[in-house]
Amino acid sequence: MIMRVGILGGTFNPPHIGHLVLAETAKEKLNLDKVIFVPTNRPPHKKTYLVEGKIRFEMVKLAVEGCPYFEVLDWEIKRGGISYTIDTLRALRKRYPKRDFFLLIGSDLANNFTAWRGYREIRELTTVVAVKRKNLPLRKKGFVTIDIVNIEITSSLLRDYIKRGISVKYLIPQKVLNYIVRHKLYL
Repeated sequence: MIMRVGILGGTFNPPHIGHLVLAETAKEKLNLDKVIFVPTNRPPHKKTYLVEGKIRFEMVKLAVEGCPYFEVLDWEIKRGGISYTIDTLRALRKRYPKRDFFLLIGSDLANNFTAWRGYREIRELTTVVAVKRKNLPLRKKGFVTIDIVNIEITSSLLRDYIKRGISVKYLIPQKVLNYIVRHKLYL
């Protein structure tokens, strides 16, 4: 049997329950054997403040700790520079030629998918899954789609809350929140 693997990239700055709900929902609805979280080093499309890649990688590891079907890869962080999905998918396909990959992207990213570097090759290397949310309608066709619970949380909102001293308890996994407090992140 061929292993079915979801790929969830992002800055995870910080990782929160929305990321985990998305991964869990995709695992169930797509019958995935595992979901791999891939923190970006530097995204090509965002100009937001990022804590160091190694720190975000550690936070994602804490967020998924204890879940046997979640995994975290630091390939993009180790590679350095701007992170492009196509480079990671090529590396994954080379290392694991007999796996079926499912790239999980939000409907906002799916709506701009043709602007991605190597988007045609991405479609050859993986099944692209657009994760639909009520507040971000999918305007493009040609994707496998799944619906998820609409959780109105973004990493930028959480960074703002932390900076302003507003509680983010229950929005961020407790081990990640402890890490943020211990290292005085986002203040």
